[in-house]
Order: sequence, then C-alpha cells, then structure tokens
Amino acid sequence: MLYLLVFLGSLVLSVVATWCVRNIAKAKGWIHEPKSDRHMHTMPVPRLGGVAVYGSFTVVVGTFLLVARMSGFSIALPVKTTLVLMGTGLLVFLLGLYDDLRGLSPYAKFGVQAVAATLLYLGGLGIHRLDLVSSGNVLHDFIGLPLTILWVLLITNAFNLIDGLDGLAAGSALFSIVVVFIISLVLPNPSTTILALALAGATLGFLRFNFHPATIFLGDCGSLFIGFMLSALALAGSQKAPTMVAVAIPVVSLGLPILDVALAVARRFLGGKPLFGADSQHIHHKLLKRGLSQRDAVLILYAVTAGFGFLSLLLLHSETAIALVLAVTGIGVLFGVQQLRYQEFAEVLSLLQGFTRRRQVLANHVAVRHASESLNECKDFSSICQLLRRTLEPIGFDAIRLQMLNPNGFSASSFHPLLKAPDGSLLFCWSQRDVCAPPWELRIELATNAHDRWGYLTLIRMSDGQALALDLNILTDEFRTSLSNAVGQACVRLEAARHGNGNGNVQEERAQQRAAGSMAD
Repeated sequence: MLYLLVFLGSLVLSVVATWCVRNIAKAKGWIHEPKSDRHMHTMPVPRLGGVAVYGSFTVVVGTFLLVARMSGFSIALPVKTTLVLMGTGLLVFLLGLYDDLRGLSPYAKFGVQAVAATLLYLGGLGIHRLDLVSSGNVLHDFIGLPLTILWVLLITNAFNLIDGLDGLAAGSALFSIVVVFIISLVLPNPSTTILALALAGATLGFLRFNFHPATIFLGDCGSLFIGFMLSALALAGSQKAPTMVAVAIPVVSLGLPILDVALAVARRFLGGKPLFGADSQHIHHKLLKRGLSQRDAVLILYAVTAGFGFLSLLLLHSETAIALVLAVTGIGVLFGVQQLRYQEFAEVLSLLQGFTRRRQVLANHVAVRHASESLNECKDFSSICQLLRRTLEPIGFDAIRLQMLNPNGFSASSFHPLLKAPDGSLLFCWSQRDVCAPPWELRIELATNAHDRWGYLTLIRMSDGQALALDLNILTDEFRTSLSNAVGQACVRLEAARHGNGNGNVQEERAQQRAAGSMAD
C-alpha cells in the first residue's frame, strides 16, 4: 500500500504540475521554435516539462521522508544517501534549466555533470567494486571515481540525445525505471524501490502530455535529470547482485540510450565530424527515414527498450545466463544496426572486406606465379591445359580458347583436351555453363619474339557479378612469356612427331633455344 501511495501521489502531482507548467510557459512565451531539420515538431512547443518532473519527484520524496520520520515507518530512506541523491539531482536539473534558457557549451555541461558524479561517488552512490577487475574487493578511488563519472556522463547524456521524438525519452526512461524497480524488489533494496516509484510516477504523469502529438517537451532540465537519476538508481539497485551481474544489469537495461550514444560517437568519428555536434542520424531519425511515422517509430523503440529490460531481468535468475543474454543482445544489436543502414559502418565493412579480398588477390597472384614456373616443364597441350585449369578455376575462370595462327594441318585430336569449336578455335571448358557467348573475356597474344607468334589464348569468365580477385597485369608479364614458350614447345613436339624423331629433335632444340633467348631478353 505504501508503494502504491508513493507512485499514485507522484503520478497525480506530475499531471497537475505538467499542465500548469505548460500553460504558464505558453503564456510567458517560453516555447521552442522548430529551427532545423532535426526538429520533428512544426509548431512552437514549451520545453520546460522537466520542471514538472523534478518538482513532482522532489515533493513526493521529501514528503515521504518527513512522514516516515514523524510516524516511524519501518521503511525509511537513509537521510545521508537521499540528501546526496537529491542534492546532485538538483545540480543537474539546474544545469539543464540554465541550458534551456540561456544555452551552454557541451564542455561546460560535461564539467558540471562530472562534479555531480563526483559528489555522488563521495556520498556512497558510485562504482565501488567491479568483479571483473577486483573479484569482489573494493576498488581504489583512482579507478572507481573515473568509472562512476564515465557512467553518469554516459547515461545522463544518452537520454538527452534520444529526446528527439514525442514521448521517446520519457517513455524509454519509464521502461528502464520499471526494470530498476523490479530489481530493487528482488534483491531487495527498499530505498531504491521508493525512489524508483516516485520517479516512475513523475515520468508517467508527464508522458500523458508528451506522447505524440506532444504539447510540452522535457527540455534539457528534464532529460538530463531523468538520465542522471537513472544512472544513480541503476547502480544502487544492482549493487547487491553477484559478480558480473552487477555490471551487466544496468548496462543491458539501459541498452537503447547506450547504443544510441555509441553509434553517434562512432559515426561522427568515422565521418570526421565533431563528436559533440548535433545531427539527424540518430536511431529515431533513421526509423523516420525508413517511412515510419513518429508514433510507430516511438512504439518500436519502446519495444526495443522493453526487450533490453527483459534481458536484464533474466540475469537475476541465474548468473550463468550472462553469456546467453550478452550473446542474444549482441546479435540483436548487430541485426538492428544493419537494418538502420548507416553509411559510415557500411564503409568500414567495405574496408574490412577489402582486406579479405586483398588476401585472396595475394593468394591468386602466388598461384599464377607458381603456374609460370610450372609451364616451363609442360611439353604438350594436355599438361598445359590441366595446369591452366588448376590455376584459373579457383580464380573464377570457366574455360580457355586457343586460336592458332598456323595450325599446320594438325588434327583436332592432336590438341587434346582442347576441342575444336565451330569457328575453328580450340576450346577447353571445365564449367557446366554454356560458354558460347561469354560476358567476359581476356585475350592474350602468344609470342616468344617478333618472329615466333603462335596465336592467341582467351580466358573466358561466365560470371560478371563478382569482382575478379586478380590484377590482370600479372597475366601479361612472366605468365604470358612462360605460356607462349610452353605452347611453342608443344607445337614443335607435334611437328616432330609428324616428321620423325630425328628431324623433330633438331626443331625442338631450335625452339628451346629461341624460348631460352626470349626469356633471357
């Protein structure tokens, strides 16, 4: 009953406060004009909704503290911890309010947030142990403090970044708060439970006016405050969890804003853009570019946030489930990012594929060079053809065609396994495809010198959809010379076989001398 009163009190107070803030902001002209293509609204909208959220949360928590001390409730918030949390929350709220009214540089905002995170750490609400590093032992301040600051900066600004569609930041935060609430019940942690319920009621009451079409926005005072409170409550709520689970639960439960920040930083770094500059390439922007409406995009991201929350709750069931949860999360993130079609990551993937292709090119070049050496040992067309097949088939060629300039009346069987084609050329095909009309050919002249020109060899490739992993220049250098000499020697042996061994030996010796002289040149 006590928990229900806290939630309902915060909810009702938030609804009233948001209605009042919206009307006052309209009357005073404190509205936000759409000024760039990043802004999804077309009409001026007040953006001080964070005042209502902060006010409702503070009043309910303060009232609970007062009533608890006066009536002696068994569930009471530790005064020191609560004051630290409320004091640092006030600092972050004022920071956001000043930024809404006057504007601040990113570095100034980071500086104030770092101060708030430091005060949070000194007050006992920070990363004081990390089992990945210290196996349950308390971390030294020079490790725990930077980790706490990094965590607070990450989550605080993450919710500020996703506050780009009506109801997105508040709704996503609400799902994350529910996860914190459930965790605080399971572990248990009554203090975190009360604070989470108060924040959930304040956020839900505001969401009534912020869902599409929104009549009021959170503003930086709201998004920064909610993000800051979630970063603190997520740490406090999971501190009693064992080993790595204490680290994994808040990371997974806040997966959507963390993912958006990570993608934004990676995109801007790869694109050579300022890391803290604004753009229209966040996850919600990409969904809108895919043709979704604001409402549909927000609902999809709600489902994503709920999915992250569900996975984080699975970690409470068994510590051994962490590997499975992280694997499922990783696969889901990779699939989702792929669907968003970020050009920066597509370029990185293309670069990685280029490295892989370069390795294949290197392997193909080595194979061609080995073939150039082996061709010097080939004395007939059968051995030449088999060597060319072993070399060219893995590269992607399907057949070879030989056109002799002076066939000297040899029968087609003399060139086995080459078969005579209707156009008089000799064809050797190792593919099942029809090579009569190939889309891709490479013709190489076979000549040992200006006087000994044997003909042409054509490399046939039936597939033109995939790039050839080969520098074609390698086929016109040493390989061409070796192939020309091999064809020349094979022709001399055919001539020798027809006229007798004695005369043929003389001709073969002359051919070998010409080949040797050509290679020496």
